Amino acid sequence: MSRAHVAGMAAAFSAVLISSAQAQAPAPAPTPPPPFATTKVTDNVYIFRYGGHQSMFVVTPAGVIATDPIGERRPAAKAYIEEIQKITKAPIKYVIYSHSHFDHIAGGKPFKDLGATFVAHKNAKARIAALKPADVVVPDEVVDAKKTITLGGTALELNYVGKNHSDSMLVMRLPKEKIIFTVDWIPIQGIQFRGMADTYVPDIEEGLKKVIAMDWDKLIPGHPGPGGRQTGTKDDARNQLAYLQDLSAAAKKAVDDGKSYADAEKDIKLPKYESWPNYGPFLPMNIERYYDYWNRGI
Repeated sequence: MSRAHVAGMAAAFSAVLISSAQAQAPAPAPTPPPPFATTKVTDNVYIFRYGGHQSMFVVTPAGVIATDPIGERRPAAKAYIEEIQKITKAPIKYVIYSHSHFDHIAGGKPFKDLGATFVAHKNAKARIAALKPADVVVPDEVVDAKKTITLGGTALELNYVGKNHSDSMLVMRLPKEKIIFTVDWIPIQGIQFRGMADTYVPDIEEGLKKVIAMDWDKLIPGHPGPGGRQTGTKDDARNQLAYLQDLSAAAKKAVDDGKSYADAEKDIKLPKYESWPNYGPFLPMNIERYYDYWNRGI
């Protein structure tokens, strides 16, 4: 066999090996989607979502009304502003805090640097002033019972309906669009979060009745619901009220029957809501919160 023939065979064999290795090499990993997205709700109302938190912003010819910066330990505010500026070059005039909890209101300095006026319930401002969190902008203006912001022909009502999930929650209502934005206490098909920290019982039930009585059709909550659903209806508020009333009645009966915390958590079942996310892990903690109310008055 000639040297040329051997060399040719070697080259061909090497080509097969290279081709085989290339065929077996894993494809490059796809670029992950960004952790944020903007969804249009109506011609002038949008949802900005970053991870599992979401906010509402309203676009008018005279400027933008934004809500919660949702920037606790993440660069959400920068992305939020950039998303707004893709839609309009009008200035961001206001940032409205839903309530005092940092996971929703932290990170707003980039908005402040653009000249936005920050608004919150007076109790939220008092809480921020007391705790002095480094990454929360102190509100410039406060709401007591009600305030209406009118900008570029759009009216946004800021309603305080009492204590619920915090003592500083605002229910923001767009009367023309029949949309409300309120956070954490009216989840879409959701059990209340863990132990219902900073939740006032039974005040939350009375607040739900007031919200249900308002004129609106669409709810934007602070977190998406099952399947990433970003908006709800008045039925979601009615269902949440029914859940809390059923939970309260069951916890009261357990207390009246002399059951311990552990027995109440083990025995109380609310099958009507077992398809809701976190029914398993969160229901016992919700039970404990209502047990405390009926057992100790707190």
